[in-house]
Amino acid sequence: MIRLENLSKTYRSRDRVVNVIQNLTQDIPAGSFFTLLGPSGCGKTTTLRVIAGLERHDAGKVWFGDELISDPVQGLFTSTSQRDIGMVFQSYAIWPHMDVAQNVAYPLTTGRSKLDRTAIEAQVKAAVELVGLGAQLHAPATALSGGQQQRVALARALVARPKVLLLDEPLSNLDALLRERMRQELTELQKKVSVTAVYVTHDRAEALSMSDYIAVMNQGRIEMTGSPREVYTKPKTVFVAQFLGHCNFIDAKVNEMIDAQVGVAQTEFGFTKVRMNALAKPGEAIKLLIRPEDLRTIADDEPEVAGKLSIRAQLGNSMYFGENFETDVVAGQYRLRYKSSDFAGAAGSIVRLTLRQSECWAFPAGAL
Repeated sequence: MIRLENLSKTYRSRDRVVNVIQNLTQDIPAGSFFTLLGPSGCGKTTTLRVIAGLERHDAGKVWFGDELISDPVQGLFTSTSQRDIGMVFQSYAIWPHMDVAQNVAYPLTTGRSKLDRTAIEAQVKAAVELVGLGAQLHAPATALSGGQQQRVALARALVARPKVLLLDEPLSNLDALLRERMRQELTELQKKVSVTAVYVTHDRAEALSMSDYIAVMNQGRIEMTGSPREVYTKPKTVFVAQFLGHCNFIDAKVNEMIDAQVGVAQTEFGFTKVRMNALAKPGEAIKLLIRPEDLRTIADDEPEVAGKLSIRAQLGNSMYFGENFETDVVAGQYRLRYKSSDFAGAAGSIVRLTLRQSECWAFPAGAL
C-alpha cells in the first residue's frame, strides 16, 4: 500500500505563490488500479511526481508499505532510482537512437537494478512479449507507431518488475480508437502482473472504465475517493458530480424522511425518492441530481405513476453520438438534457420525461 500523509507542495516566484498540493492524505491499496482524476492544474501530476521522487514536497510523508520513503521534517528523501517504481510518461520518452530491446533494457543497466547480460536479455524479452511486441524486439524506435511506442514505454516501466507503476496521462497522444484499445490492454496487463498502478488523467471515460478507485482532485485537494460507480452515482460534492459528467439539477423540498440518508422529496413535477450523504430535514430545500441517462420518454397515453416524476418539456437541440442521441429540452425554468436511443423529434415539439430509476441523488440547496 502507498500512503500519502498530509502532503503539501507550494511553488513560489517573485510575485506569486501557488499551493499545488494542500494537506493531501490518501491510501492507495496494494495491487489496485488507482486513478488521480481532475482538471489541468489541480495537482494530480505533481502528486504523482512526489510519489515518484521527481518532486520534493514541502510537508507530509510518503510511505511505501511500512517503509517511510520521504519526510522533509526528518530530512528523509529516497531518490527515484531507489524507489521500487516504473513510470510511463505522456511523451513516451523513447530514445530514437535505440531499438526496442535497448530502450526496454535501460532500467536494468543503471541504479539498483543492474544485472548481468544474460539476465537482462531474459527479462527484456519477457517484458517485450508481455506487451505484445515480441516480433519487434530489435526494431528501431523510429519505425514504431504511436501505439507501439507506448507499449515499449510500458515494457520499460515493467522490466525491472517494480511494485509500483506510475502513469502520467500515457494515452493522451493516441487517436481515439487506439486509446480505447489501450485502456483494455493496460488494465488487463496491470492485473496480470499484480502491480500497484497510479494513473493520472483528466479524461473521465478513462478513469471510469479503467479504475478500481478514483480520487477526484480540485485545487490541490482530493474532493472524493471511491469506486467508479460511487464517484459517478453518489458524488460527495457538486464539483465531483459536474466533473464526472453532465448534470441536470432540479429544485425540491424534503417531504418526509425514511432514514438518515433516504427520504421522499417534492418537486414541481411530482414526488420522488431521494438519497443524500445526510438527508435534510422535512421542509428543507435540496437539489436533485439527474444525469441525462436517468431520464426516459413516456407516451402521452401512458398514465402517471404515483411517486414518479412526470416532466412535460419542449424539445430543443438534439445531438447524435452514434450509440445514442442527447437532447436538450426546456421544462418550465429548467433546461435539461436526456439520452435516448432514437431521434427525439423536431425542435419545438413536446415530450414527457420520467426517471428510469426509483430514486435520485441529491445535494443541499446551498451546495450549488
